[in-house]
Amino acid sequence: MTTTSLTVHQTARPKGLPSPDDFALVRGPVPEPAPGTALVRNLYLSVDPYHREVMDSAPLNEPLEGRALGRVVASLDPGLREGDLVFHRQGWRTHALVTLGVDGTRTITSYEGVPLSAHLGILGGTGLTAYVALTRTLELRPGQDLFVSAAAGGVGTAAGRIARLLGAGRIVGSAGSAAKAAFLTEAVGYDAAFDYHDGPVGEQLAKAAPDGIDAYVDNVGGDHLEGAISALRDHGRIAWVGAVAQYNNLAAPPAAPRNLYSVVAKSLRLEGVLVRDHRDVQGELEEFLVPHLRSGRVVSDETVSDGIERTVEGFIGMLRGGNTGKMLIRVGE
Repeated sequence: MTTTSLTVHQTARPKGLPSPDDFALVRGPVPEPAPGTALVRNLYLSVDPYHREVMDSAPLNEPLEGRALGRVVASLDPGLREGDLVFHRQGWRTHALVTLGVDGTRTITSYEGVPLSAHLGILGGTGLTAYVALTRTLELRPGQDLFVSAAAGGVGTAAGRIARLLGAGRIVGSAGSAAKAAFLTEAVGYDAAFDYHDGPVGEQLAKAAPDGIDAYVDNVGGDHLEGAISALRDHGRIAWVGAVAQYNNLAAPPAAPRNLYSVVAKSLRLEGVLVRDHRDVQGELEEFLVPHLRSGRVVSDETVSDGIERTVEGFIGMLRGGNTGKMLIRVGE
C-alpha cells in the first residue's frame, strides 16, 4: 500500500471563474483508521457545478466537500470490511477516513455489467437529482413534453434518458455548442436540441417546441428560465435544480425573468430540488435503471480525467462547459 496521500485544498476565494491558483495539491501520510472508522482508497471523485458556489464560504486550506467512490483497504468500523465499495462525501483526496452511516457514507452494490463510475453518475447523486426532479417534482406523465437546460451535462443527460424511459412526449434540450446539441439528439434520446449561443433561448425553444411544453428541468436559470416560462402551458411545472448562469458571477447575477408574473397567470408551479432531501429514493432509482444499464439501453454519460493532479483542471473545464455528461476524476484502479 502507498504511504503517501494526496489532497486538493482550496487556498483562496475566486473572483469569477476559479483558477488553478485558488488550489494546492497537498502531500501527506496516509491516515490510519481509529476505532469506528475505515480507510478508503478512492477510485473516482466527482466535480460538480455546485462546488463553485461552495467555494465562496468553504473553509480555506481544506479539501472541498464532495462525492467520492472508493474501496476499503483497512477497517476498524464493524460495519465495513476490507474490499467493500463505499460512497462518501470526504471530497477531493486519494484516501479518506469514513464511518458507515455518517455524512452519507454507505456501501455500494457492484452490479455485473454496470461500470463502477455509474455510481457517481446516473446511479449517483446526479442521476438521483434527475429522477427526483422528473418523478417527484414534475410528476412527469407519459406523453408530456419536457425541456431541459444544460442538457449535455450530468443531470441533463440523465434527465433525458430517464424521461425517455418514463414515456415522455417531445424532449427538448439546450446546450453550449452545436456538437453537444447533436450529441443530445443522436445519442441521448432528445427529439430536438439547440445551442443557446445561436439566439434568444425563448425564440429557439419556441421553434423546437412550437406547441409548448408541460415541464422544465432548470439547470441554468436566467434567460433559460424566462424562455421556459414563455413556453410552458397552463399548469406547467418547473423543477429548479441549479443556476449555472450565475455561479461565477454571484456579485451581479442575471436579472430575474421579465415574465415571472406568468407563473401566476398560467398557474405554473416552480419548486427547488435538493437531492439530499430524497436519499430514500436511491434504492428505487437503482431498481429502475440497473436493468436498462445492463441491457445497454441506457448508459452513464461521463467525461473522465485521470489522476488527482487533474482534479482542478477537470473542475474548471466543467464550469467552462468542456464536459459531456458527468465530469469525473479517476484516481485509482
